[in-house]
Amino acid sequence: MSTQASKNLEWFDNPNPGRDYEIRFDCPEFTCLCPKTGQPDFATIRICYVPDRRCVELKSLKLYLWSFRDEGHFHEAVTNRILEDLVRLLAPRKLTVEGDFLVRGGIHTVVTVRHP
Repeated sequence: MSTQASKNLEWFDNPNPGRDYEIRFDCPEFTCLCPKTGQPDFATIRICYVPDRRCVELKSLKLYLWSFRDEGHFHEAVTNRILEDLVRLLAPRKLTVEGDFLVRGGIHTVVTVRHP
């Protein structure tokens, strides 16, 4: 697998599909660009899900999150995009994505989106 940023998320079979359990990730090095100013926005992306048949492969998740570094996104849009892409890949029982963005212009933004 490459170490270049990529939108290609990968999955593997859930080893315990008959049991509900949570998988949590904290991704404290997320960056994207402000679509208005082009300046970097820094965030911690928190992902928590209950898998059904598939689990996300971590290196592909890392490279996927890196792929936003040179793209302009509003906080709300990028958080929803991450949720939508993971739902499309995994079809999880439950999924929450939280974008906890650092202060910009005196405002701290936290965006939380959930599936279903």
